[in-house]
Amino acid sequence: MKQFNKMVVLLTIVSLLGATTVAFAEDNAFRDTFQSAFYGGAVGALVGAALMAFAYKPADHLDYMGYGAAVGVLAGTVYGVAKTARSLAYIENGKLKLGMPTIIPDLVESPTSRQMNVSWRTDILRGTFN
Repeated sequence: MKQFNKMVVLLTIVSLLGATTVAFAEDNAFRDTFQSAFYGGAVGALVGAALMAFAYKPADHLDYMGYGAAVGVLAGTVYGVAKTARSLAYIENGKLKLGMPTIIPDLVESPTSRQMNVSWRTDILRGTFN
């Protein structure tokens, strides 16, 4: 019985250590844009509901929530599109496409003065070359 238990433990360890997993970086622009639009709409509806509290008769102004949700969806969509387009121009399937570049802040330490400086960077061209 002890040999059987040892064999099961050994096979379990070998199978766990021998199993390989593949990790992929997730880059789904549509999902990110849709998620930003959804959250924008939810926040806009909440802001519209909060503004109803300042109205004379809040029950007569339920449209504030609809207007807030609409503005939130539009703002979330713009934010999602701006966030997913990472470069000014990118090449996809042999076609040149233009987009809104993402401006990324970065902290850089100056080698001479040892001070931290904020630098801004963006990608100009992105593409997959086979």
